[in-house]
Amino acid sequence: MSLLVVGLSHRTAPVPVLERVTVAEPDLSKVLGQLLAAPSVSEAMVLSTCNRVEVYAVVESFHGGMSEVVDVLAQHAQVDANSLYEHFYVHYAAAAVEHLFSVAAGLDSMVVGESQILGQLRGAYAAADEAGTVGRTVHELTQNALRVGKRVHSETGIDHAGASVVSEALGDAEAQLGTLVGKRALLVGAGAMGGLAAAHLRRAGIGEVVIANRTQANGVRLATSLKAEGVPATAVDLTALGVEIDLADIVFACTGSVDTVVRADMIGKRSRPLVVCDLGLPKDVDPAAAVLPNVRVVDLETLQRRLSDAPAGQDARLAAQLVADEVKAYLAGQRSAEVTPTVTALRKRAAEVVDAELLRLDSRLPELDAATRGELAKTVRRVVDKLLHTPTVRVKELASAPGGTGYAEALRELFGLDPQAPGVVSQTKQASVDGETR
Repeated sequence: MSLLVVGLSHRTAPVPVLERVTVAEPDLSKVLGQLLAAPSVSEAMVLSTCNRVEVYAVVESFHGGMSEVVDVLAQHAQVDANSLYEHFYVHYAAAAVEHLFSVAAGLDSMVVGESQILGQLRGAYAAADEAGTVGRTVHELTQNALRVGKRVHSETGIDHAGASVVSEALGDAEAQLGTLVGKRALLVGAGAMGGLAAAHLRRAGIGEVVIANRTQANGVRLATSLKAEGVPATAVDLTALGVEIDLADIVFACTGSVDTVVRADMIGKRSRPLVVCDLGLPKDVDPAAAVLPNVRVVDLETLQRRLSDAPAGQDARLAAQLVADEVKAYLAGQRSAEVTPTVTALRKRAAEVVDAELLRLDSRLPELDAATRGELAKTVRRVVDKLLHTPTVRVKELASAPGGTGYAEALRELFGLDPQAPGVVSQTKQASVDGETR
């Protein structure tokens, strides 16, 4: 049994596709039940947020598990499964563990380092647990992921990575415009990055903010929050982009769409300076806008490259290294756990042999007194324990290394342990994450 991740996000799917596949809270129990009913799936959890939908499943095989997971999501979205494949990303075994740890750490978020994902992951686990689709593997993996996410946020400054990108973009805007005080800003997108931009604009003394968002309710929510802070703000539909761009001094585009949102023809000829900050991934702004007169375009790639040697960039690299170390330790622990049932079976077999030989000794030398018989039994058991100590400790160490899953099989072969015995293999199958149990 191995871990499989099948997902799609703002990076891989158009917003309409993502919206169709998104699993709302009232539908979670039903979708989880359908996943668990699939022949190849033994455990399942669904992480569904505004910009990602991911299924974490423990499956018997890669191809069978992936096909069944995609079928369930397609049925939920009421679309043909074949139309979804091009939008999915898939992680399997060790890569699936690494992905979840990176997600929990905020390294895979639109705003790098955002901590909201931890609460969303915790909620996804709680929903799966309530639906009865959590088993040993998903439980242990999720708890470790939550721990890793907390550790990354407490031991690095990754929380400030997104804010640093916005600050750098505002610095470019101020250099171009002279000041942001009293200027008019247009936010295209009201997600996490849009919220960050709004907060920075308010502190910079922006005169007015207009929010254009696909879901207008989210734009209204952000506008209301800004007005409560004393900044004039309104929410408009995306269809008003052309008019609002013409009125703006600075544009922040951060929608998470896979398609261009701000086209060059929406900007047209400018008689006064316009700064366009494209914080989308992929880009929200047509590259042709960068050559328009009086238009300055700053994109996320340029900002991140500029910040790579700054503290925020160093924190992101430190967080990535911390995640890599945690993944390595987790997988080593899983591999070591695989050999534990076999080691236990070996010690049990040795104890049975000792007991049989001592019983035979009793029948051959019935005249032995109890004290002598006791000392003989202790000596024999000590000898066996000492003989087994080094190889059993060493086999656990060897098994924890990549490719070490064969050591349990070697023990079973060398000592004649029954590979079908439940005590030898059943726990091994449950503990396996980084590869299929043989």
